[in-house]
Amino acid sequence: MKKQIVTLTAIAALSVGAATTASADSTYTVKSGDTLWGISQANNVSVSELKGWNDLSSDLIFPKQQLSIGEEKQEAAAEKSSYTVKSGDTLYRIAVNHGISLDQLMSWNGITGHLIYPGDKLVVSGGTAISVPKAPAPAATTAPAPAPAQSTAPAQSSAPATAPQSGKEMTVSATAYTAYCTGCSGITATGIDLRSNPNQKVIAVDPTVIPLGSTVWVEGYGTAIAGDTGGAIKGNKIDVFIPSRDAALQWGRKNVTIKILE
Repeated sequence: MKKQIVTLTAIAALSVGAATTASADSTYTVKSGDTLWGISQANNVSVSELKGWNDLSSDLIFPKQQLSIGEEKQEAAAEKSSYTVKSGDTLYRIAVNHGISLDQLMSWNGITGHLIYPGDKLVVSGGTAISVPKAPAPAATTAPAPAPAQSTAPAQSSAPATAPQSGKEMTVSATAYTAYCTGCSGITATGIDLRSNPNQKVIAVDPTVIPLGSTVWVEGYGTAIAGDTGGAIKGNKIDVFIPSRDAALQWGRKNVTIKILE
């Protein structure tokens, strides 16, 4: 009988060891008398790793407390470094929400344009720049003649006489704005500094109609970036950026054809 007790005790000890090993990649239930140091040694991890994985600010632990150990938390950390694109997301908003710049987000993910799609997985933390080969320059072609100057068009406009042949087309109501309006900072919703880049073609849009970051051809204005928003810009409305106040006033309000190129 004594030998049998010893044998059962040995089996129990082996079972405890096996359970400890099996839990090394998932969770461990704290027992009375346990310490973080003892648990770390038994599972071949450091105390600091245990505290980090379990958001512990001290070494205090309690019986029956569940501690995450190893792989489970490593996978969670990996999840925090990536983001899955949802419907309505823009690169700019994803960058802001994760405390990084738009340039970093695009560089880490090898993105050159601004189009993203629901389900895309983006690196949002600790990434490294991905080199993207530049597209070859297009062969020289005969460009359409620029539209003749009109009193209602901004001075810097060089829009082609005919719209590009690709993209979603729609008619919108277009007004104009400058970077020096009352209360304006000159910085667009996507971070473009219009005061430092007065020749940049930018339009304010309703992101539910025209995604921020899109390239858009605007009749009478040219090819622009949908890089800004506005409280009054809802539905099929746009606001074109014009550096000169007088030219912006000349633009007024008009219905124009636009094409979303990408």
